[in-house]
Amino acid sequence: MALSAAIVLAAGEGTRMRSTKPKVLHEFAGKTFLERVMTSVKGLDPETLAVVVRYQADRVAQAAKEYDDDSMIVVQDEIPGTGRAVQCAMKQLGQACEGAMQGLVLIVASDMPLLDTDTLKALIDFHIASGDGATVLTTRLGDPTGYGRIIRDSNGDVLRIVEQRDANSSELAVHEVNTSVYVFDAALLAQAIEGLNSKNAQSEFYLTDALETARHSGKVGAFTAPDALSVEGVNDRVQLAALSRAHNLRICEHWMRQGVTILDPSSTWIDDDVELAGDVTVLPGSFLRGHSVVAEGAVVGPYTTLIDARVDSGATVERSCVQESHIGPNATIGPWTYLRAGNELGEGSKAGAFVEMKKAHIGDGTKVPHLSYMGDAELGENSNIGGGTITANYDGVHKNRTHIGSNVHVGAGNLFVAPVEIGDGVTTGAGSVIRHEVPDDSMVYSENAQHVVQGWKPEWER
Repeated sequence: MALSAAIVLAAGEGTRMRSTKPKVLHEFAGKTFLERVMTSVKGLDPETLAVVVRYQADRVAQAAKEYDDDSMIVVQDEIPGTGRAVQCAMKQLGQACEGAMQGLVLIVASDMPLLDTDTLKALIDFHIASGDGATVLTTRLGDPTGYGRIIRDSNGDVLRIVEQRDANSSELAVHEVNTSVYVFDAALLAQAIEGLNSKNAQSEFYLTDALETARHSGKVGAFTAPDALSVEGVNDRVQLAALSRAHNLRICEHWMRQGVTILDPSSTWIDDDVELAGDVTVLPGSFLRGHSVVAEGAVVGPYTTLIDARVDSGATVERSCVQESHIGPNATIGPWTYLRAGNELGEGSKAGAFVEMKKAHIGDGTKVPHLSYMGDAELGENSNIGGGTITANYDGVHKNRTHIGSNVHVGAGNLFVAPVEIGDGVTTGAGSVIRHEVPDDSMVYSENAQHVVQGWKPEWER
């Protein structure tokens, strides 16, 4: 049976997050909750993916369109509740298909960042095999506080779902809880949401009430998620931290079993899309984010952040921040180095202590050992840049480039005023300010007259 539609509920404010940002746009392992859930749902190839928005609707809708431009945006009105969200979505879906919907409708909450396609597919397969009119995805928790409880009859079928605030003492003792993920036959869902009301502790239209209506027209089943972590929701920052930690430990364990050395998984954070080769070493206090790729034998850390960076084999990155840059084989970075976006560092090159680079191309074997800034610069091979050297790349209007050739020896404390060209085999004197082109195999220096005033004191000391 085809999945006619998937409805992603992303209308809530998430007040317990105490944030000006909608809860669904908070990040988890490098992606927002909403992006992660939408990606998992898209893996099922639904005919229509509808995203229901309400709080900061424009902001959430814009994000949803960035994740899937074909998604249908449904704006929930001022009537609160998940039931009302589904009513709005079904109305818009019905209008789009110009008639009664057929097939299955999947409904998912957007605050479960680890919800995966495999779990959703297993839920749908169970629903189809059971012949039930509706199926709810459940899990069992040691501490179910805050979750709606699954109340079953003697045959194991679902009688109803009772929210925490509306449950009595016996219902609160139940440990099987609702994950806010459901599969309905489309016709049954349309019928079940018609009679929803707000007669409950929160004065909201509960989607869970639709299950009781559905039960009169067809059996309601429940499928228990194989992995409780995959359906764990996030309501506040304490839960976010706990779930992030549990997920990250799994990621670290995965990479360690693939031949990566991670000395301290508790202080090492790795995003989902990071790629690590065998015999990579990640030292404590490191954050590997985005689509960073680290090749065989490289060492990252300690206390290093990679953001969408590529580190080739044998390279070392110590106590540094590297963003959208490519570090060549056997290069040495750090400590205390900041590589901003757009750098290319060649094989055996070096960006040493307290060096900053931006859109710099560093040739093979070239070293920038310490206390220097290379911005909008291109350096040839096997050159050495003296400490305290700066490329003055910004004239107040434009960014200009500095070209320094191969086998160049730059003295300490040099200032290159871009745009400027320095040829191959050049030697520069310490403290030089270089404004004009220097030809190959030259020595260049600049000097300022030194003036000494003996016995001088400032006016207030005279």
